[in-house]
Amino acid sequence: MGIPFFYIQEFEPSHSKITLNEDTSKHIIQVLRMKEGEKLNLTDGKGSLLATKIISDNKKKCEVDIESVQQEAPASRKISIGISLVKNNNRFEWFLEKATEIGIQEIIPLICERTEKQKFRFERMQGILVSAMLQSQQCWLPVLQEPVAFRNVAGPSPHQQKFIAHCLDEKKGSLASLANSSLDSQIILIGPEGDFTKQEIELAMHYHFVPVTLGQTRLRTETAGMVAATLLKISE
Repeated sequence: MGIPFFYIQEFEPSHSKITLNEDTSKHIIQVLRMKEGEKLNLTDGKGSLLATKIISDNKKKCEVDIESVQQEAPASRKISIGISLVKNNNRFEWFLEKATEIGIQEIIPLICERTEKQKFRFERMQGILVSAMLQSQQCWLPVLQEPVAFRNVAGPSPHQQKFIAHCLDEKKGSLASLANSSLDSQIILIGPEGDFTKQEIELAMHYHFVPVTLGQTRLRTETAGMVAATLLKISE
């Protein structure tokens, strides 16, 4: 069994000790039954990896001594996915988990014309990202944005390569062949269960989003997001 891995929102580099919050302390001391002297790894989700040792096994205020700190470099290429919210929360949560495991840097929930559900429990969704980051032993937490109207994302964008995946019978390139790994940043937009409207697609194309296909089959929103994430990452 490897060294347990936990998340801390922030830490002060000048400090040599950290007192963990009650939830994390309870998990470490009551669930894992760890004791003074045992090792933990901590990350702030911003690239820091802290090797620590338990010096107080208090179940409400576990305290650790910082033995070393490493700073992992961010990914050389920023990949963002703008994806419509879906009716089934479980399906959207599945996408968030898998996109985090793959290493996507930014997730932007979209509210499109055909988006049927607009409620978004940000704290719960953020917690899913944290769990997936820890499970996959990463030190960079994806940036999760609040839900935003499609037109605010499909407009002018700083990304060097911009894609929109849709199902209309129009000329589209293959994302797998168009993705350029030498660029610094990419974004792809994934529509709702009823797809983007023609007007939404035209708006995105007006701002130089390139229409792409993800394959020969018609995919659910969360599956399309997963395929897009994979294709962009494996092009590295």
